[in-house]
Amino acid sequence: MSVYIENELNFDIPTRYREITNEIINASLDYVDCPFECEINVIFTDNEGIRAINNEYRDIDAPTDVLSFPLIEYETAADFSMIEKDSIDYFNQDSNELMLGDIILNVDRIKSQAVEFNHSIYRELAFLVAHSMLHLFGYDHIDDDERIIMENKQEEILKMKGYTRDYEEN
Repeated sequence: MSVYIENELNFDIPTRYREITNEIINASLDYVDCPFECEINVIFTDNEGIRAINNEYRDIDAPTDVLSFPLIEYETAADFSMIEKDSIDYFNQDSNELMLGDIILNVDRIKSQAVEFNHSIYRELAFLVAHSMLHLFGYDHIDDDERIIMENKQEEILKMKGYTRDYEEN
């Protein structure tokens, strides 16, 4: 698996952020039983950076906490059977890894939402990565039924790794 992390911030990304990102990406891949080695791009940015991306790609001129850009259009969420192993549409031809897509994380919102929801920054980061990974697998939360399914899956992934609402970093 390859996780490419890009930093658009004017300070270094804490090592623990990188560790949690990788940990939750791996847990998410295991959770959906992905049969392929994968490639995921992760960008850490701030309110202004994500606002610009949100405006450019979604015509929403406001910051958000996270954006996900899946590269695969699943017929059924997390159903990898439709992906042909040799498809140039889905696989990096150099690494033979399945290209899942991009995750863009807003560090400003990670910090403020951790305070708002009364849990650690690390738990909020883990939550947003799990949320984004589910989007990269084709899950969504447009209607209530989809939202409930996605929320349950997020919580199961976080619980597997110990990032519950009462999680505290040691």
